Amino acid sequence: MNLTLYFGIAVLALLGMPLFLVLLSIAGVGFSLADLDLIIIGIELYRLTDSTVLVALPLFAFAGYLLSEANTGQRVVRVSRAIMGWLPGGMMLIALLACAFFTMLTGGSGVTIIALGALLYPALTSSQYDDRFSLGLVTTSGSLGILLPPAIPLILFGIVAQQMDIAIDIIDLFLAGLMPALLMILALYGYGLWANRRQPIELTPFELREALSALKESFWELLIPVIILGGIFSGLLVISEAAAITALYVLIIETLVYREVGFKALVRAMRESMIMVGGILLILGAALAFTNLLIDAGIPTLLFNLIGDRIENPLLFLLLLNILLLILGAFLDIFAAIVIMAPLVLPLAMQFGIDPVHLAIIFVANMQIGYFTPPVGMNLFIASYRFKKPIMELYRATWPFLIVLLGVVLLVTYIPWFSLALVR
Repeated sequence: MNLTLYFGIAVLALLGMPLFLVLLSIAGVGFSLADLDLIIIGIELYRLTDSTVLVALPLFAFAGYLLSEANTGQRVVRVSRAIMGWLPGGMMLIALLACAFFTMLTGGSGVTIIALGALLYPALTSSQYDDRFSLGLVTTSGSLGILLPPAIPLILFGIVAQQMDIAIDIIDLFLAGLMPALLMILALYGYGLWANRRQPIELTPFELREALSALKESFWELLIPVIILGGIFSGLLVISEAAAITALYVLIIETLVYREVGFKALVRAMRESMIMVGGILLILGAALAFTNLLIDAGIPTLLFNLIGDRIENPLLFLLLLNILLLILGAFLDIFAAIVIMAPLVLPLAMQFGIDPVHLAIIFVANMQIGYFTPPVGMNLFIASYRFKKPIMELYRATWPFLIVLLGVVLLVTYIPWFSLALVR
C-alpha cells in the first residue's frame, strides 16, 4: 500500500504535476502513515512568516523585473564600452562585466541573455571575435552575477538554513560571494585573451566625452549597487530595508526619471515577479514540510552514516557533492534545487566540518554552471532560441568556458579562503 501511494505520486510527477504538489503529497502521505496530524504541513508553511529576510525576496525580484523592462542593458553596455573598450580584449571584458552587472541587478540568468544578447553578440563578432567564441561567451556570461548581491539564490539558501536553526547571516553570504564571482570573471577574461592571442582584435579608443556622457546617462542605475552594498555593509540597513529602498528607488527612476516603464510594463513586472516569488514560496513551504518528514524519519542521520561508512575524507565528499550539484543544475531550476537539496546537504556537510557559508557558495556556484551544462542547461536553450542557433552548436561553443569555470569552482571548493576571507 505504501509503495503504491509513492509510486502513484512518482507517476503524477512524471506527467507534470507541479513540484510543490509532489513534495506536499510525499510529506502528507509520510505523516499519515506515521499517524501524525497533517496540521504539521500548515505549521511548516506558516513558519515562513517568522523570517524577516523573506520580505527581501519579492522586493528584490520586483526591482529586477522592472530593470529588465527598461533599457538598463543598453546603458550598461554603453558605459562599459566607453570606459573599458580600449583595454586588450576590451569588448570581451565589456560583455563579461555587463552580463555580471545586469544579472546582479535583475537576478535572472536567462533574462540577461534575452536582454543583452542582441547587443553583445553582434558587438563581439563585429570586433573580430570568432563567432563560436562570441556565442559561448554570451551564453556562459548570462549567469555570472548570481553570486553578487542582492543574490536571491544566496538569500534563499540563508532562509532555508535559518529555518533549520543553522545560524547563517545573509550579509556573510553576500561577502562570501564577492571573491568567487570576481575570480570567475577574471578566469573567463584570461581564457578569452589566450584564446584570441593570435587574432587582431579591434579596440575602442578612450574618449573622455563619451565616457562622461555614458556615465551621466547611466548615473541613476549605477547607484543601485551603491545603495544595496553601502546600506547593508555599513550597518545602516538590514536586508529587508535595503530591498524595500531598492524596489522604491528603481520604481521611481524607471517610471519618473527615465520614463521607460509605462503602466502596462509596470503591471507586467509586478505580475511576473510575484508569480516567480509565489512559486518559490510554495516550493519552499512544501520543501520544509518534506524536510520535517525526512528529519522525523532520521534520513539525514541515515545518509551520514551511509556516507560516513564509505567516505571519511571531507575532500572526497566535496568532490561528490560538486558532481551531484552539477547534475542537478542541468535538470532543476536553481531555486527548486536549493529548497530540496540544501536541507539534506547542510547537516551532512556540517558533520564533515564544512562551514555552512562556504557550502552556500559551493552550492550556488555549481548551480550557476548548471545553467549551461548539457544536456538540458536552461541557458543553452534560451541562447539557442535567442540567437537562432542549433543546440549542438551551443554545446560546442560553451564547453571551453564550462571547463574554465569548473576549474574555478574546484578552487573555491577546496580553498575556503576565497569564500571566507572577507567573512572571517
